[in-house]
Parts: sequence; C-alpha cells; structure tokens
Amino acid sequence: MAAPMVRVTGLICRFRGAIHTRRNISSSQTLVQKTPSALWNLGRLNHVAIAVPDLEKAKSLYQNVLGAKVSETVPLPDHGVYTIFVELGNTKLELLHPLGKNSPISGFLQKNKAGGMHHICIEVDDIKKAMSDLKQKNIRLLSEEPKTGAHGKPVVFLHPKDCDGVLVELEEA
Repeated sequence: MAAPMVRVTGLICRFRGAIHTRRNISSSQTLVQKTPSALWNLGRLNHVAIAVPDLEKAKSLYQNVLGAKVSETVPLPDHGVYTIFVELGNTKLELLHPLGKNSPISGFLQKNKAGGMHHICIEVDDIKKAMSDLKQKNIRLLSEEPKTGAHGKPVVFLHPKDCDGVLVELEEA
C-alpha cells in the first residue's frame, strides 16, 4: 500500500514576478538531507528521550497499559543513566533514569519533578565530519569526542542554546 501523499502548492514572489513551487510531502518515506557542504548527511529521527522519576512505573505504562514492546533496563555508567527503549515502529522512545550521583538526569529531574522530554536523537552518516562542520558553524558540542551511546554507536550532544532550546543528540547510523 502506498504512503499517503500530500501536495502543497505555493507562490514565491520575487521583485519582478512570481515563481510557482510544488512540494510532495510523504508521511512514511525516509528522508536523507544533505548539508549545504555535503560533508555529512542528516538522517532519520532515531529516538525521543524522556527522563522519568520512576523507571519501573514508566516501563509498566508503555508495556502493560499501552502494549508496546519494551527492552530490558540497561545501565550506561559512562552517561550516568539507566535506559529502557520503547519500540514504536517508525522510531523509539528512550526512558532515562539517573545512575549515580553525577547523573545529568538527576539535575533535570530536580527541575522537572514529574519528568519530561530530555532530548531528541537524529542519525548522521559521519559523526566526525558532522562535528567538525558544526563547530565551524559555531554550534557548541557537549564533548570534544564522540562517546559510545546506548546502541553501541558513536554519539555527541549539541548545546540546547544553539538548537532552539532542544538538546540534540547525533548518532552515527
């Protein structure tokens, strides 16, 4: 069955006339976007991370109430978190809970007692090239080198103040 397609027709006005534009927007096609310099490519949304004060309660909600496929709890000491992944078909949710006293999730939960969205993760095809290019564009990275993420792949976080208030994780696909 084909994905639903929406046609958008617009009008772009210039100083001396008009140019008609048409875009096709599909709700299920994978989109790979090339950066202007074409050094690296931005890929799909890998997951949305949610900080939770009670990991077992959150796991039960997604597994027992909503019926989602849920992973086992995995500790990530290098990141100071416990993680559980919730499969959604087209992406995942990552449930985060503090691991240790210096966990970045502890501070987040102190400010947001009920928990909430912590970050989004977007795949890239070459994390080192992405990091270099983003540094040149004055986007601050939260580490100088990629770390190994929950999927065993290199990851780096971008400063939320440089990303419209959103903590963005890039993960090499």
